[in-house]
Amino acid sequence: MLPRAFTALVLLLATLLVAGCATPPPHELPRPSDGDIAELAREITALGPDIDPAEARRAAQIAYDYPLRLAVRYEIEDPPYIHNIKVNQGIKPRGLCYQWADDLEARLRQEGFTTLELQRAIANSENAFRIEHSTVVVTAPGDSMYDGIVLDPWRYGGELYWGAVTEDHKYPWLPRQEVFKRKRLRAGGMAAAR
Repeated sequence: MLPRAFTALVLLLATLLVAGCATPPPHELPRPSDGDIAELAREITALGPDIDPAEARRAAQIAYDYPLRLAVRYEIEDPPYIHNIKVNQGIKPRGLCYQWADDLEARLRQEGFTTLELQRAIANSENAFRIEHSTVVVTAPGDSMYDGIVLDPWRYGGELYWGAVTEDHKYPWLPRQEVFKRKRLRAGGMAAAR
């Protein structure tokens, strides 16, 4: 049996770890500044010479603002992994990473962008120790997903993370269609083996 002091220390450390990872309630999430939006808009515009700066600005504004609305709708009050558990148990309505990505992509598509393309990416599809993660990627039309910018509202519970796909070292992104194709092939092979 573990000494009481050790057990108490473990519980204290676990509590501090969870508290340190806590997601603020939606009304306390930081609102983007005009500078935040302008910086993302500049990066989107820099994806290609034919990108309309006004489209890039609208995409940046939506990418920052819409996830804050989703955080309220999804009833976010916990770190993403804890919220996932609550969604999977039926305690919370939505908020899995693919739902954030689906909803953000749908909102961005409403704009009818002509100089921007939206793609989807999945990370950790081959990693048995980490949960799969989905996101939206914005690119210049016709460009590879790897040339784009990740727009990830799930990672911080409604507070947007964005950055170059190739510089997002936390997640090894792959094109969603490639991941789906590999899964279909694997499922077909498993069915044939039966």
